[in-house]
Amino acid sequence: MSFATIAVIGAGTMGRGIAETAAARGLAVILIEINEQQRQTAAAQIARSVEKAIQRGKLTGTDAASVVGRIRWEGELSAATPADFVIEAVSENEPLKIEILKQLDRACRQETILASNTSSISITRLAAATNRPAQVVGMHFFNPVPIMTPVEIVRGLQTSEATVAATIQLAEQLGKQPSVVADSPGFVVNRVLMPLINEAIFALHEGVADAATIDALMRQGCNHPMGPLQLADLVGLDVCLSILRVLHRELGDPKFRPCPLLVRLVDAGRLGKKSGEGFYKY
Repeated sequence: MSFATIAVIGAGTMGRGIAETAAARGLAVILIEINEQQRQTAAAQIARSVEKAIQRGKLTGTDAASVVGRIRWEGELSAATPADFVIEAVSENEPLKIEILKQLDRACRQETILASNTSSISITRLAAATNRPAQVVGMHFFNPVPIMTPVEIVRGLQTSEATVAATIQLAEQLGKQPSVVADSPGFVVNRVLMPLINEAIFALHEGVADAATIDALMRQGCNHPMGPLQLADLVGLDVCLSILRVLHRELGDPKFRPCPLLVRLVDAGRLGKKSGEGFYKY
C-alpha cells in the first residue's frame, strides 16, 4: 500500500514542513490553513525552502516547480475529504486539536487515518473525541521537517495494528525513520529533552552562566550539535512551555516545573527564532 494524496492541517512551521516533504516525495498535498495571511506567508516560506534544497543539490529546478505544484492550498477542513491520510499540525492546544479532529472525523471517508503531529498530548484522549479511535495515531515530526529524519509513531490505547502499520509505511514513503512509542506524556524525545532545556534555563535564571556559555559548554562537553538554549529558540519557547506544562500536569513530578524565566519570556512575546528574539536575537 502506498499513499497518493494526504491532507495537512495548519501551515505553521511543522505543517508547511510536512507538506513540503510530502510534495518532494511525489505525493499530492492538500494544505489547509484557515488564515489567508498565514497561507501566503507559508507559501513564500516553502518556496524559499525549496530554493535552498536546489542550492544544496537536493532538487533540480524542474523538480522544485513540481514540488510547489503538488501543494493545493485550501481554507476549509471539508477540503480534506479526498485525502487518503490526514495529518493535523496545528498549535499544541488540546481543545483546538480535539475540535479539528471532530470536524475531520465528519468530513473524511470512513477508511481515512487521522494523525496528530502533537509533541506531548495524549493520543488516546484525542482519539476518544472521534468515532474512529482505531484510526487515530500520533505522528510526531521534528523541526525542520524536510531535514530531520525521525518520526515518533504514537500508538493510542485504541489505535489498531493496521493503523500503526499504515503510518509506518507513510513515514517511510516520506523518507523518514519511524519509531513506534507508547502514548505517554512527551513520548520519548520531549520527555528527555525538555527537562534538559528547562534545567539550562534555570542555570541562566540563577546566574550560573550566560546563555552563550551554557550553550558552548553543552556543545563542547556533551558533543551536542546545538546548545539547549539555542535549540529552545529553534523549537519555540511557547512550544517548550506548553510541553513542560503537559509533562508537569500529567506526570505530577516537580522536575518538570517550567522555569519562571521561560514563562516570562513567553508572556513577553519572545518566542525564539520565529519571533526574532528569545534567548538570542535573530
